[in-house]
Amino acid sequence: MSFRALRKLQGESKLTADIGLNLSESDEADLSPTGGARRKQRSVNPFELLNREQTPSDSEAKEDDDKENEDDKKSGDEDGEKSQSNDSLKRKKKRRRKKMKPAKDKSSEDNNDVEDEIEASVREVNKLLGEPAADDSAHRDSYSHRQRNLYSVEHRYLNSDNEMKKIFGSKIIQAEQNKRRGRGRGHVRSTWLVQPRQNWPHVGKPGISMSLLESRGDVHIFTLEHNYHYQQIQFQFLNAVDSFNPDNIVSILNMHPYHVDALLQLSEICKMADDLQMATALIERALYCFECSFHHLFNIATGNSRLDFRRAENRSFFVAIFKHLVYVGQRGCYRTALEFCKLLLGLDPENDPLCVILMIDFYALRASEYAFLLRMFSDLETERNLSQLPNFAFSVAMATYFLAIEAGKPLAEADKLLQNALLMFPGVLMPLLDKCCTQADSKVTKHQFFDPQRNQPVALTQLIQLYVGRCYHLWKEVEVMTWLENNVNEVIKTVDAKNPIVEQYEEKRQVRYKGTPRAIYRHIIMSEIKDATASLPSELTQTPVMSYDPLPPADAIITYTRPPRKPQTQDERNTLSIFFRSLFPNFTLEESQNQTDDSREAPTDGAGNGDSASTSNTNDLRQSVTSLLDAMRDLLTNIHLPEVAQDADDSDTAHDN
Repeated sequence: MSFRALRKLQGESKLTADIGLNLSESDEADLSPTGGARRKQRSVNPFELLNREQTPSDSEAKEDDDKENEDDKKSGDEDGEKSQSNDSLKRKKKRRRKKMKPAKDKSSEDNNDVEDEIEASVREVNKLLGEPAADDSAHRDSYSHRQRNLYSVEHRYLNSDNEMKKIFGSKIIQAEQNKRRGRGRGHVRSTWLVQPRQNWPHVGKPGISMSLLESRGDVHIFTLEHNYHYQQIQFQFLNAVDSFNPDNIVSILNMHPYHVDALLQLSEICKMADDLQMATALIERALYCFECSFHHLFNIATGNSRLDFRRAENRSFFVAIFKHLVYVGQRGCYRTALEFCKLLLGLDPENDPLCVILMIDFYALRASEYAFLLRMFSDLETERNLSQLPNFAFSVAMATYFLAIEAGKPLAEADKLLQNALLMFPGVLMPLLDKCCTQADSKVTKHQFFDPQRNQPVALTQLIQLYVGRCYHLWKEVEVMTWLENNVNEVIKTVDAKNPIVEQYEEKRQVRYKGTPRAIYRHIIMSEIKDATASLPSELTQTPVMSYDPLPPADAIITYTRPPRKPQTQDERNTLSIFFRSLFPNFTLEESQNQTDDSREAPTDGAGNGDSASTSNTNDLRQSVTSLLDAMRDLLTNIHLPEVAQDADDSDTAHDN
């Protein structure tokens, strides 16, 4: 507080007595209202009162003030007075530090003595009673903390546009963003998962909300909920899916533009029609709807928010993130895809219902995040046996190889890891070389150990095909292929020497890969890698798999049930619906035949469609449905809309006539 303010609050006489100033008559005149410019030039230390309160003793402060007053009387120059008061203030601070420092040292020494006595007593008690169990809990807490760090997400990497700017330049991406914004209304809200577009409709209250179920320490478990209005829309969507007519799904989105399951299903239809831009936009709109419904405690960045995949309301969020990261990865934004992998894995790390663990290594390598991949492997190896997965066995070796190349270190550790991976999974080599269009050496092709036809569990074959189909691009570099060739020769020497480790790995392969979990099947279906999809069992290929909810879990939690359906009318089973059903995966002619046979018993719609359908022969349908589908595809492909200007001219001409 300034001297003038203190003088106004406390009065001039009281303030002068507190500070200890002995003002002369000339000084009083200077402080009087008529002092003029000299009063303004007067330099008074405004912190003198605070310094007095912080001094060790009043006598010491009085001596300093007297000395300062004597200096003021001797000096007639105000500049000298100012410098002397500053010098005296510095001297007081130095003396104060010198006197307070021993007290601090003394107190710290006393605290150290007390802490040493406590630690000594604790050690004596531990010798008598043993180590407490708190150490285990501390270890578990540190382990869970490391896991949360693995699943934590950085917001800046969730925006694929930031990564695209690094690849193509900011000007090109900025122009594309301006083109994408258009002339829409500026009512969209800012989000982290996706960048909303200006032409999207207002989200309002879509009928989805999130609630907190329970908290386990610092881990929070949430669930998504549908209100009554959204449940009715969901029933309409299920009826539209059963009709196999995409027009019914489009009509639902026209009325309810943020129905997430309809967005997911229509996105799959657009992808099959090679309209990837529309498919990506629909997935982004679904994620935007979800983020607008988040609970205020749901934090995607900390890695401690959980969702139960068994609940049907939550599964759409998992599927939307999975599809979005695949689309982002196809655009070359591998760092963004890696962050979404961490987000998806952090939602349910114990169960991993979509098996993100089978692809997170691929995006880590493509994003050059080698240190993260090795840290994840070391933290989760004990709990999840990541080394028993082909993708992690080879990816960890490759990450070690790239780190050694960057640091200029020997490749001994990377060679060891790759040789162990080849010994454990010899069935990877030949499919990998075939995908890379590389001709193997005759010594390798003739060796029985790398024979792809040798006895290998089906579950392991599916994992190998999944890894090779996704990651074979990483092995096409000349340096990497040379490194692989050298280690293959070393493995052949180890096998020929009949090392016991070869038999041990053979026993592990026969024991550990007896069956394929349902989550891996779900991952294969959603990844759409042809080599892995071809190995799916027949019971999965013969049943329809819906894109919005592929392979629901057997122990699913159902919060509300669908009411009984009304029998379908004949107009819902016409030939056009058969064509649209052919766009869905797993379509068979037998299925359409059975549905046509059932339509004979269905009631007619009053327009005679039921009678015409009943007179159609099943054999004729079997023979003509293929040609009909081809004709419909050609028809839709060759449709050309008339030009707008020509229509306008025709309408004007008709109006004149």
